[in-house]
Amino acid sequence: MKLVQKMIIFILGLIVLLFFIRLVLPSQVDDVTPGIYCEEEILDKADVYYVVPNFEGESISENLEWCSMILDSEKELALHGYEHTYQEFESGDASLKLDNGIEIFEECFGYSPERFKAPNLAINSENKKLVKSQMELDGIFNQVFHKVYHCSDSGVFSNRFVSLF
Repeated sequence: MKLVQKMIIFILGLIVLLFFIRLVLPSQVDDVTPGIYCEEEILDKADVYYVVPNFEGESISENLEWCSMILDSEKELALHGYEHTYQEFESGDASLKLDNGIEIFEECFGYSPERFKAPNLAINSENKKLVKSQMELDGIFNQVFHKVYHCSDSGVFSNRFVSLF
């Protein structure tokens, strides 16, 4: 068998393996917040909700009915940035944003988040250290090995594609 054929078989094998890994690992949904529409079907599919605590200046902790509804879903909850702006954790010191996000999350859900994902995965090395000192940081490998849906279907890949692969 030629080297090219072996490489093609190897790559196809990796794709099939990735498919099965994504099939068994918990699925996730990013951008969960009252200000972003999220289809019920997407919320039902996900095992983990990545919550934006202060989208467009509106704190989730001010919407106790929404907080209760999210808690009642019995999904794992994690922190997804602070305001969900593209570079909020990529430039400068984001310690104040992180602290405020954690505080809002605690007010809403009654406990501290154990996981964090930066919006668009954009985070500098100093802010990575900051986050890792307080909780688990999910990054690009998380996105590759889990099915990650997005509220308002705003991800790089459509939610339909994510469902298939």
